[in-house]
Amino acid sequence: MDTSNKVRGRSVHLSMDRCLLLELAAAGLMLFILCGTAVSEEDAVDVFTIADTTGDWGWPSPYGHYSRGPGYVRMSLIFDTLVWKDQDGYVPALADSWHMEGGDCYVFNLRRNVTWNDEEQFTARDVVFTIDYIKEHPYQWVNSGVIRNAELLDDYTVKIRLNGSYAPFLDMVACTLPILPEHIYRDVDEPTEFRKDESLVGTGPYTLVDYDQSQGTYLYQAYDGYYLGAPRVRHIKFIKLSNEMAAAALEKGDVDASAVPAETVGRLRKGGFVVLEGPRDGITKIMVNHKKEPFSDVRLRQALYCAIDRQALVDNALRGFGVIASPGLFAPDSEWYNPDVEQYSYDPARSVDLMSEIGYAKDGQSFSRDGTVFEIEMLVTSFNERVGEMVRQQLENAGFKVTLRSVDSKTLDNLVGEWNFDLALNSHGGMSGDPEILNRIIGEGYTFNSARYSANQRLNDLLDEEVSEMDPAKRKELVEEVQQVYAQDLPALPLYYTNSYWAHDGQVNAYYTKRGIANGIPIAQNKLCFVR
Repeated sequence: MDTSNKVRGRSVHLSMDRCLLLELAAAGLMLFILCGTAVSEEDAVDVFTIADTTGDWGWPSPYGHYSRGPGYVRMSLIFDTLVWKDQDGYVPALADSWHMEGGDCYVFNLRRNVTWNDEEQFTARDVVFTIDYIKEHPYQWVNSGVIRNAELLDDYTVKIRLNGSYAPFLDMVACTLPILPEHIYRDVDEPTEFRKDESLVGTGPYTLVDYDQSQGTYLYQAYDGYYLGAPRVRHIKFIKLSNEMAAAALEKGDVDASAVPAETVGRLRKGGFVVLEGPRDGITKIMVNHKKEPFSDVRLRQALYCAIDRQALVDNALRGFGVIASPGLFAPDSEWYNPDVEQYSYDPARSVDLMSEIGYAKDGQSFSRDGTVFEIEMLVTSFNERVGEMVRQQLENAGFKVTLRSVDSKTLDNLVGEWNFDLALNSHGGMSGDPEILNRIIGEGYTFNSARYSANQRLNDLLDEEVSEMDPAKRKELVEEVQQVYAQDLPALPLYYTNSYWAHDGQVNAYYTKRGIANGIPIAQNKLCFVR
């Protein structure tokens, strides 16, 4: 199916007859009111419009969405997991209850009133099938290697055995893995290419009505057969809108919710909007191609880091709305933060000393070796180009000759993933979730957000140990040691955490999910906000 234009089909044919759609929605709502299982007309929200700066985040199936938080969130409206989280922590989803057996086995008791949005019954067979399926067809957000197998105990009970103790199982697997319908996916050999309407058969609260890839818009319709009841918000619409226009669009009533610049927060609150301040979850860092000489030398990476004034970036690029990141990755207000790691204060003179140790002299304005000036290319995007220019100037002042290359975000991610770069400015969330995030942004075998660093065996051993340690106090000690070793090697250079704000008009009870949606997504678009 060609998704470059509006997608049409069984569940996504909005343009065929919008009036009919609204009539059907109204009829469905009346039916559920009469049955006593839906919200009242007074409480229902017909359309809730959310602005997004990027727009397109891929086809919202488990294997079709882009590998970043907004893509997962769009998929999660259609597909449910065994367990979910709200603002207070874990809540039942497809599993009504669960318990551990020993240190490496979980038993899930499933709900009995769940149907797929094509009206087929959901059972434990779908869960077992999903576990088996991701072992053959890896799902980008879940490490199937931690799972030994899944066993069907009865139609509504399933046992999942692990290959060993795995402390973050609930967050990283149970709260993140979308359960697939066996009756649909058992015949799908290439799930990343599966774009038929049937690829969007899920147990979640919404179905996709319209997707326009070129415009970056999505429209979802409430699934009235949802096991928690007919969703209060009848339609959710995502539109593409620049960050600079977000506050004005809210004030004009063009959108109902959006991330907004920090400078607009006071004005919006005075105007009656609800503005949420997010956790310091999103880190900005410089990815380094440490597989390439001379970046493979830790002293060069340390020299680069000493040449960057991180506080100046916060004060100027962020206008004070943020904090510097620890060289150990976590923000200072994180429960996992280790204050004892080396902090690398701004010290260009130390950069000169470190470069001298590896044979580079500062010849005039720039470092050189054997008569050749050391030149570096740093990848940026239009979104972070201003920050990139500030970093470039700081590095140049210290003696590094740096040129910027601006590309779109998907190109940057691909170039980093293929190791076709020197430096790249990168931002991602997940840092307020489980510390397993360290494995995903340091270890080998992960995506472009990860340093994929294997040169220090002790660091990799610590990463394995911390996810296996079930004692919280001992695990925290291991996480602190990971930060110390990472700060010494600096496979990527942490810069800062940005303050984030989410504003809405009060029609929904939006919140930031405790430890983030799924495996730690810091977006105030938890689907339960739209259901209840």
